[in-house]
Amino acid sequence: MKKLVLTGAAGRLGSYLREPLAAMCDSLVSTDIKDDIGTLYEGESYVQADIADLDAMVSITEGADMVIHFGAIVDEGPFEELLGPNFIGAYNIWEAAHRNGLRRVVYASSIHAVGMYPKNQHIGTDVPHRPDTFYGLAKCFAEDLGSMYWDKRGLESVCLRILSAAQVNNPRALGSWLSYDDLIQLVTRAIDTPVTGFSIVYGVSNNDRAPVDNSSAAFLGYRPKDNAEDYAEEVLAKSGPLDPQDPGHMCHGGPFASVPLGQGAVASMGIVDDKKET
Repeated sequence: MKKLVLTGAAGRLGSYLREPLAAMCDSLVSTDIKDDIGTLYEGESYVQADIADLDAMVSITEGADMVIHFGAIVDEGPFEELLGPNFIGAYNIWEAAHRNGLRRVVYASSIHAVGMYPKNQHIGTDVPHRPDTFYGLAKCFAEDLGSMYWDKRGLESVCLRILSAAQVNNPRALGSWLSYDDLIQLVTRAIDTPVTGFSIVYGVSNNDRAPVDNSSAAFLGYRPKDNAEDYAEEVLAKSGPLDPQDPGHMCHGGPFASVPLGQGAVASMGIVDDKKET
């Protein structure tokens, strides 16, 4: 490909995507609101920009083949704080992609779009939305936006409902883990699959305890290799009994399912910031 655009390039997941994306195209334009993202890879350039600025997104995506949209506030918060980056930012990405004739948007959606389903309900990619937070609601909005732009404007979208791409250090992660290697494979397949239309795929590794059904997305060729069961003995030995009445344990959204609307959940999740440094 000639040009790819990556939003959210300064984030933890973006840090692992930059190098493989740069290898897939002549020119990778990475963008974020941060001043700097470190040493650039061959073929990569960096543009500081706000995804809530439509003109900036139109300029950055000009001449691109696809945009990989990972930029957002990645926690629950008041609706007013999420409105710009998570809701308007999503619209700006799809609208900019349409105006510039891009082929596809690859979007970092989330399990939180369906986070209030109980985990003993093995859900597929076709279940109705059931968000657990304003953050999850933004993912629902963006997925529906992608569906509409496909139906009305012929712009393809692949929405990656990521469960939890972080180190396995809690019982929930035994089912929800997405390793960085599998993340890279997932994004690569979302880009190089010849035809996708509008598609949803769960971002989860090959975990024995995975609580979702990804079979309808098999045409993407995503075949995860890592398994969180490798960490099960250690994780379970450290954790006490879980409360089955706590939505944070019973629902797909984990802690996001139990926090009050507008109140952050990430701080309670023990996520290790192991961002890849350049």
